[in-house]
Amino acid sequence: MRPTTCLLWGARGMGKSSLVKAAHAEAARTAPGLKLIELHREDLPTIGRLLALLRGAPYRFLLFCDDLSFEKDDAHYKSLKAVLDGGIEGRPENVALYATSNRRHLMPRDMIENERQTALNPSEAVEEKVSLSDRFGLWLGFHACSQDHFLGMIRGYCDAYGIEIGDEELRAEAIEWSQTRGGRSGRVAWQFVTDLAGRRG
Repeated sequence: MRPTTCLLWGARGMGKSSLVKAAHAEAARTAPGLKLIELHREDLPTIGRLLALLRGAPYRFLLFCDDLSFEKDDAHYKSLKAVLDGGIEGRPENVALYATSNRRHLMPRDMIENERQTALNPSEAVEEKVSLSDRFGLWLGFHACSQDHFLGMIRGYCDAYGIEIGDEELRAEAIEWSQTRGGRSGRVAWQFVTDLAGRRG
């Protein structure tokens, strides 16, 4: 049975890429034959040749597309379908694909609406592009964190790294930091903790 494909989508800075890399590191620790290959969107047109090289190799491969999305008139998504569907030969049994994106459908919402409004057949106008995300076997959603979760992440980091700070002081500084950064996320929490650690020596 071929390994499934996975789309990790959602809010920025919530650990999508980190989860893929951590999962690979853990799997590779017990199964050294698992190799991670990172793909950029610009590499997708050559994906057919890559699959041909990997097919039959004595290893298992995880193809990783980070921050994947498509803009108007971008035809790279057609190459990605070759990985998800496998074409005539089928995707090699030793190859899995994981992708991360801030967009669930891999394309901007305004682009979807614009094509629906201007197409002769709106129901089919964007079906091919939107259905691309449906071809992933597994979806994992990463949603924006609440203030309590944000503060909890920071407290966890502080406890783990031995940074001593009172709850009220931590709360005030962390909220101010998130406001200056325009939002709350795991990435913003980590940036705050590294800044806090630097200021406290």
